Amino acid sequence: MIELTGIRKAFNQGRHNEYWALSGIDLAIPDQRVTALRGPSGSGKTTLLTILGCLARPTEGRVRLKDEDISGLPERFLTEIRRRTFGFIFQQFNLIRGLSALENIILPAYPTGQPRQALLEKAEALLAGVDLGQRRDAQVEWLSGGEQQRVAICRALINDPEILIADEPTANLDTKLSKEFLGILEKLADQGRTIVLTSHDPLVVDSAVVDFVVTLRDGRIVDAK
Repeated sequence: MIELTGIRKAFNQGRHNEYWALSGIDLAIPDQRVTALRGPSGSGKTTLLTILGCLARPTEGRVRLKDEDISGLPERFLTEIRRRTFGFIFQQFNLIRGLSALENIILPAYPTGQPRQALLEKAEALLAGVDLGQRRDAQVEWLSGGEQQRVAICRALINDPEILIADEPTANLDTKLSKEFLGILEKLADQGRTIVLTSHDPLVVDSAVVDFVVTLRDGRIVDAK
């Protein structure tokens, strides 16, 4: 579904502090599978994840999505691709304080023009699917870390994306909550979604839920299996 060819990514290009975060990445992400990107800090895995999710452009190389080269598309087209194709789960969750769980979940769907009542019903169903229906009206700052993550997962699913992108999804969770996340991840994988995540956590990377592990070091792939 996603294929990268010759991907290189520079920051501060042309300046004295120029830094190449990625140095020649060739990678095909398997469809309807869970792929984990791992590697030490500075290995380039988060930068690679942002390119896979169309959140950033490569400095060099080509990105293909569903056999279409999207590398040179204007930003307005990439925005529509992100909204239609991807759901994002961020390490810090990025929920909006002062809004309820339901209101946070439906935010990414407003630009689609769907009726608000239909969105609320869909958000309630998503919350019920992660055993959080009873917290639908709670402001997100009142929720525990595990509850906030489940709200973030529901928000990522509100537009029914084919691909889920998750950056260090268990970084702020204890072992019990990390295992709960893996249970949710397994359900999502069973639905046939393509999932790409980064993780330092062996509990995640070595779990049976993950089908394909890509190891990076110094901006290069050193292993993929």
